[in-house]
Amino acid sequence: MVDAPNNDKTDLQKSQNSGEEASEHFARIIENGSKALYSYLEPYQNAEAGTRVAKRFDMLSSVFQNIAESWKDNPQAATQSQTDYLTQCFTLWGDFIKQINGEEITNSSKAVTKDKRYEDPMWDNIAWFSFLKQFHQISGNWIEQLVKDAPDVDPEIRHKASFFLTQIIEATSPANFAMTNPVVINEAIKTNGKSLADGLEKLAEDISLGGGELKIRQTAPDMFEVGKDLAITEGSVVFENEVMQLIQYKPTTETVYDIPVVISPPWINKYYILDLTKEKSFVQWMVDQGHTVFMISWVNADETTRDIGFEDYMRSGIVKAIDIATEICGTEKAHTMGYCVGGTMLAFSAAYMAATGNEKIASTSFLTTQVDFTHAGDLKAFVDESQVSTLEEEMEQVGYLSSHQMSGAFNMLRARDMIWPYFINAYLIGKDPRPFDLLHWNSDATCIPHKNHSYYIRNFYLENKLVNKLLEVDGFTLDLEKVKTPVYSLATKEDHIAPAKSVFLGTQFFGGDVTFVLSGSGHIAGVVNPPHKNKYQYWTGGKPTGSLDEWAANTKEHPGSWWHNWHEWILAVNDDMVSPREIGSKTYPAIENAPGSYVKKKS
Repeated sequence: MVDAPNNDKTDLQKSQNSGEEASEHFARIIENGSKALYSYLEPYQNAEAGTRVAKRFDMLSSVFQNIAESWKDNPQAATQSQTDYLTQCFTLWGDFIKQINGEEITNSSKAVTKDKRYEDPMWDNIAWFSFLKQFHQISGNWIEQLVKDAPDVDPEIRHKASFFLTQIIEATSPANFAMTNPVVINEAIKTNGKSLADGLEKLAEDISLGGGELKIRQTAPDMFEVGKDLAITEGSVVFENEVMQLIQYKPTTETVYDIPVVISPPWINKYYILDLTKEKSFVQWMVDQGHTVFMISWVNADETTRDIGFEDYMRSGIVKAIDIATEICGTEKAHTMGYCVGGTMLAFSAAYMAATGNEKIASTSFLTTQVDFTHAGDLKAFVDESQVSTLEEEMEQVGYLSSHQMSGAFNMLRARDMIWPYFINAYLIGKDPRPFDLLHWNSDATCIPHKNHSYYIRNFYLENKLVNKLLEVDGFTLDLEKVKTPVYSLATKEDHIAPAKSVFLGTQFFGGDVTFVLSGSGHIAGVVNPPHKNKYQYWTGGKPTGSLDEWAANTKEHPGSWWHNWHEWILAVNDDMVSPREIGSKTYPAIENAPGSYVKKKS
């Protein structure tokens, strides 16, 4: 016998190795896929969990039924809508046949999309995937238009239907499934299935970590360390209680402004969004301008904090922080600043302090803060009596709102950008996420005490009581008109959480002088916008009266960050200078170095 040439043996060996490797990865795909499915289904074996899911489906069914019935009463319009949709589908099918035959496509299959999931040329160059992409987009646009044009539908029902249908449309994109995404298929072929096996392993891990709900992997948790890479502005914790730690930052200038600044960040995320890296830290920038800064670091709730309420956050949080800052600095007043829901709490506290004759607030600055919830945006899709009651039942079981639920809801507001690209990259292609400080913070959410969140969601989102003067504390009716201190209110143009229209309307309930500023970008990037980056822009104008559109028609656009504009505004309130303060006092000595222990607690 004659032996085969060595190169033939090598090729045969490579083929055998490749086949064995593919078989091994296929087995891992089956195993990891089964683990992911089991982790997802396990919580629903509990009868209570199943009941909660059933309630959600009942809500969605009721919403969509309203839309369907509105079209049933208008058969002519419904027929015309269906005809238009079918016409687009037949045109698309014709384009598909032409593309298979190598003909040039000039219409629907060349449609431009802003969806990053379809950036790879294979989505346009391969006829079948081009067809899938366009069919999904045509169908999604048609369904969205059905909701938009549905006659005689209550605005709240229409908003809910639009929001949840958008989630369904985004979730059913062919890009989100291994067998209909050419990029995923190509990567699986190149790696003999390893990419998909690795991705499903990550998927199983993240569903398990989320207790049955997918905690989307946007960044690896070990890429950044709080206190080492993030939240690194030098300072110390000078006070702590069951609600918060209070951080005082070390001065960096030869003199400082007399009146300190107390910041109330949102408690749905950790405070260090305002103290990311040194280059992005609003806190560090404020200190470097000469401000004495105090930061509240809210508690990360667990079963022991279930009875800490909204008023406790006010008394033991903001009011206490103001008392401590003024005592340490030896001043009668403090400037205050609130971000998002931390700003809503600040407005609540300022109204209470005004009602009780407490004059320790020198000014209030609100960053993307709502006090009126008439135009509260897509989050209102989660708020009605049925959904709030269901949520309260869930919180009652454990004593808090899970951080996974809160972060998941916020990610849904921008699912196309914040969920599905990461889902595809991590779980279908199997890639590890790249390091990104902002995404690390976004994933590092907090849990919220049951009593606090129930009060907030009911009295603000559901019933909008603050601006309607329907809230009482200690027998005092809270009235924002009695808040006479100067107000600086920042909204961002593309905010999905606190829409600019909503923030603008809220400014009109305060009794003092209000300065309204509109920043470019969204809820986070529009706020965390260091001047040296020279990104985005902001607009200033007259007093915030009338509508946002009317105000915007007579504004001046400024390039770059709003930070210097705020600094000039606060100096107009008071620009007295004093010697830098030592951190803490005899009454409030330093407990530990910043960022403290509360912010490091994981959910």
